Amino acid sequence: MPVVSFRLNGTGITVDYDDGMHLLEVLRESCGITTVKDGCAPEGVCGCCTVLLDGRPALSCLLAPSQVDGRTVTTLEGLPEAQRRVLGRAFVQQGAVQCGFCTPGVVTRSAHLLEKGLTNDRKRVERALAGHLCRCTGWTRMVDAIQAAGESRAPRSADSAGHCGIGAPSTRYRGLEHALGDKPYVADLRVEGMLHAAVVLSAHPRATVLRLDTASAEGMPGVVRVFTADHIPGQRHVGLIVPDWPIMVAVGETTRCVGDVLAVVVADQQYRARRAALEVVVEYRVLEPVTDPAAALDENAPSIHDGGNLLERCFYARGDVESALAGSAHVVEQRFTTQRIEHAFLEPEACLAVPSNDGLTVYSQGQGVHDDQRQIASVLAMNPDAVLVELVTNGGAFGGKEDLSIQAHAALAARLCEQPVRLVLTRTQSIRMHPKRHPLSLHYTVGADADGRLTAARVRIMGDTGAYASVGTKVLERAAGHCCGPYRVPNVDVDSSTVYTNNPPCGAMRGFGVPQTAFAIEGILDTIAERVGIDGYDIRDRNILEPGDYFTTGQRMDESCGIRQTLEAVRDRYKGARHAGIACGIKNTGIGNGMADIGRVLVRVLSGERLEIRTGYTEMGQGLHTILRQVVAHETGLDPETMDVITVSDPSVECGMTTASRATALGSVAARIAAEKLAAALEDHHLEQLESREFHGEYICDFTVAPGSDAPDPVTHLTFGYATQVVLLDDDGLIERVVAAHDVGCAINPLLCTGQIEGSVHMGLGYALSEDFPCSAGVPHSLRLADLGILSAASTPPVDVILIEVPDRVGGYGSKGVGEIGMVPTAAAVAGALHAFDGVRRTSLPMTDSPAARGLVPKSRRT
Repeated sequence: MPVVSFRLNGTGITVDYDDGMHLLEVLRESCGITTVKDGCAPEGVCGCCTVLLDGRPALSCLLAPSQVDGRTVTTLEGLPEAQRRVLGRAFVQQGAVQCGFCTPGVVTRSAHLLEKGLTNDRKRVERALAGHLCRCTGWTRMVDAIQAAGESRAPRSADSAGHCGIGAPSTRYRGLEHALGDKPYVADLRVEGMLHAAVVLSAHPRATVLRLDTASAEGMPGVVRVFTADHIPGQRHVGLIVPDWPIMVAVGETTRCVGDVLAVVVADQQYRARRAALEVVVEYRVLEPVTDPAAALDENAPSIHDGGNLLERCFYARGDVESALAGSAHVVEQRFTTQRIEHAFLEPEACLAVPSNDGLTVYSQGQGVHDDQRQIASVLAMNPDAVLVELVTNGGAFGGKEDLSIQAHAALAARLCEQPVRLVLTRTQSIRMHPKRHPLSLHYTVGADADGRLTAARVRIMGDTGAYASVGTKVLERAAGHCCGPYRVPNVDVDSSTVYTNNPPCGAMRGFGVPQTAFAIEGILDTIAERVGIDGYDIRDRNILEPGDYFTTGQRMDESCGIRQTLEAVRDRYKGARHAGIACGIKNTGIGNGMADIGRVLVRVLSGERLEIRTGYTEMGQGLHTILRQVVAHETGLDPETMDVITVSDPSVECGMTTASRATALGSVAARIAAEKLAAALEDHHLEQLESREFHGEYICDFTVAPGSDAPDPVTHLTFGYATQVVLLDDDGLIERVVAAHDVGCAINPLLCTGQIEGSVHMGLGYALSEDFPCSAGVPHSLRLADLGILSAASTPPVDVILIEVPDRVGGYGSKGVGEIGMVPTAAAVAGALHAFDGVRRTSLPMTDSPAARGLVPKSRRT
């Protein structure tokens, strides 16, 4: 084995390593350094693995161990403590920590900028971050934090004590630990006797597996066992709605996408497991993939699943569309297309499974501990009560971690090996396996009267859901329900189809089908405005929903409908601009559509006068755990610093998947109910006298119906969030600024709320202009993060967030969801601004042909 000697954080060390390892693997696997994260190795574009090499920033995944021989490597652990605290607290105070996975790498580079006195120039700071990716924050607060740290080297206390109730900008729970890399993610966990697993994926989107030869892999150094579909003791197929997704494809079966798992290799080291997985020999009979959703519906097309390629149709109508269109002064017919895109959360999927005599403990980073528990138990043929799933932390998700990923594979390996097993995907494996945003084809025919008031809409939507159902039917159902946006349309005819193909699976992603329809309906509205001879503001002013009006699905809007307030908040900014686009958005809070939405929270009194707050909802950077502490502190008067929050598959807090912008709205009500019970008990007892007592809060909303239901006054959604955004262009057609007015109901935590919107707008700008995940014959063109088109810090314009608070009757303290609505109107507003600049009406995403798209993403992000 080769060896390397270097100084690590001030101490000379000598380590051996396997040929082919890069420095990041040596630091993490051999040296136990976990502040350097693996987000894309060995691509070198995410910046999560940044170290200081002889005092200068370097990406450790791009360095061979031999390149640091005799040199000095400093990681975040090795920085002077005073510097660590200044930087860490600046990031927390500025709200620059969300999921936190990318933050330690950014902080490490910031230390260099601070040391060199380079933090005063904002543009220089933005350029210095070119070697990093952040999918959560939208960059503004990151740059603010770096500059704030440069203003004072004296450590300041984190701003939480005394500012912790509802409506206060309480700083992120465990934010300092995240910023400084002290909060472990699943891939950072180690337990005694732990083995490592790696997956073998299909090389073809559609091919019959004729033979699996694992002999070569089993003979590789360190390999313990290789598992295939034959080793699964229970159900082999899983799925959140339709159980059509095989944990592993068996010999004799046909693959459906390049993310299908064929085998799992277990070894004593992660590097060895991954290397051995490459030695598994697979023999295929390659078949022609089905990749066009329209062609997939042809009666002669091969069936991807037994029930055929049409997964589901959602259709409903109100009024007489044909008569209304015939009598309309203006009729616009237009087809829109939107692209498939990748979530690009910075933490690749990871899982640690630890067996015991009583069952199995699974440490996950998924979006639904209870759904994971149910599906893992079915695969292992175990009682669900014997499987405990605990969220360690989540390094970003945006919907991409709803489906069961490699949790069942890790659990299977641990169960059969009778040892702990950790499985961490590489970035390319992650991109191949998890679902994407649905590409949609949307055909609109919309009528309006002479003044531009909408009369009717006939909408046909087709969505490519890829190889597996995931939650595709619900995405297309949501697209259908929101197809007319926040506008009053008396006559509606909607038909939405979800189609299987051999493309990568598509499922949940921030916005859940609504950014696609918003792009379409807002474009239609702009075209009608042009024909009528009015501007983008006035056409929306004439058509937006008011309390008492009917939403697309037939639901009557109530007094919480705040879309007008958001529109009026940006009027002057839009009217006074030379080149501007405007778009409105509406997005449901809660799943609704006939499904129950549940919030459950358990508050336990522990020894030492500490509280444990349990929830079933995932904290994935949105600040849920922070908000739950705020609620309990607000209702009881207790110090939030005495409270710990965990997400675990405890049946008393079962509340379903963390999706549909509902965790804060529902969880805050449940937490308030539990906290009120605790507050009542505190009237007669000191906290120490309540040790071991539990206080439960439950909030169930089960009053919605599915779209198209035969109900006289249907309620299809719990409530909605609303937004109006204005995109301003300069005289070169480049985006100068985004103004985002959002009705959030109640800003329980304005700091976190604003950060969510800024991050959403950043993602929306990328969706509009540069992001894409093209495939040919079912195979992605690229699996590189660098090729996804994600906007850098220097490419991100300023975002002015205006928080509007129109209280809601359903959400806690009047709150509405903000996690998704933030990007719903963005692409449409960009399209409107571009039309104002060059007169071109754009109907396809991304708008890479536009002036605003020029120069957004460098050809290479390597540093």
